[in-house]
Amino acid sequence: MARNVALRRAAPPAVVGLALLLGAMTVGYAWVVARHLRDDARETSRLLGRVFAGLNDPHPDAATEALLDLARQVRSLGIPIVVTDTAGRITALDNAPPGVAADPARLGAWIARLDRENLPLVQPGVGTIHYGALPVAQRFVGLAALQGAVFFCLVVLAVWAYRSQVAAARDRLWAAMARESAHQLGTPLMSLTGWIAYLRDNPDTTAAEVASHLQADAERLERVAKRFERIGRPARREPIGLGAVAERVVSYFRPRLPTLASPVTLSLAATGPGPTALGDSVLVEWALEAVIKNAIDALSGRGGRIDVAVEATARTARVTVRDDGPGASRPSPGDGGSGWPSPAASWNSSTQGGCCIARGRMDTGPSL
Repeated sequence: MARNVALRRAAPPAVVGLALLLGAMTVGYAWVVARHLRDDARETSRLLGRVFAGLNDPHPDAATEALLDLARQVRSLGIPIVVTDTAGRITALDNAPPGVAADPARLGAWIARLDRENLPLVQPGVGTIHYGALPVAQRFVGLAALQGAVFFCLVVLAVWAYRSQVAAARDRLWAAMARESAHQLGTPLMSLTGWIAYLRDNPDTTAAEVASHLQADAERLERVAKRFERIGRPARREPIGLGAVAERVVSYFRPRLPTLASPVTLSLAATGPGPTALGDSVLVEWALEAVIKNAIDALSGRGGRIDVAVEATARTARVTVRDDGPGASRPSPGDGGSGWPSPAASWNSSTQGGCCIARGRMDTGPSL
């Protein structure tokens, strides 16, 4: 685990380093190509100048001297050249690798390699000219191969970093869902535990007195199970009455609020089952329950009041949950903006799963 964490921390600097290296190599490659083009233009101009000088020289041997000088300059460029006659015999050889000229087998293989690089030139009256590439071409090939290797490493590292990020996000999601499941199951389980204790203390209580409450807890557990069945499935887009959803959630929490020590009151202000919005009713109800549960937890041990309001305008619907608890301190510059100012209900990581899911499914609706 520690090794994976260390690798994840080292991945971004490695990606940046490889990207800088690839950029530097690209700049170097462009500089080498530009320098080669300048040198090539200079050498070509020199050759043409020597040709015109020989043609304009009135001396009888000037043309021959110009041709010999031209041949020397071509050899000085480092181009491997082999000239063979019509019978295949070598008549000229320049810039051959060491030891090739003395070995006929190696010489034949080298000429064949030159022909694979460039098609030989057939010159009538002279024979066939076999030639290769300039020595600088090998440097270009090596630099291009090095660039390809660095780019491949960069791609591999980027893919690995992406997969690591996906795995880390998946781990965080599973941890959040585990906390959310405990959060969702906590209320009905605590209610069932309380009814069990009540029945022990009051053995004369009839089944009819507690049947409705136990039925509500059982329905609650069934809804929680259905919620987790929806994970990973496409969200529904159906009209939902926000007032009806809020009424259902408030009706569930009211009988389970503390009434003796540190009492908590829960009120609802809604004009009816509306307004209607497009979304997933299961996820919206999940998010609203999470916020109200957080407000109840914030008032635990001190008591207070929770107000739920459903409001609507021409194109906007809003469900507000407010409590008179202490809330959380305002965010400071060093805490990443995680604070939640009072009087909103307190927030913790165990409810982020439900609220974020609902928010992601409802923000696309036109009326919420």
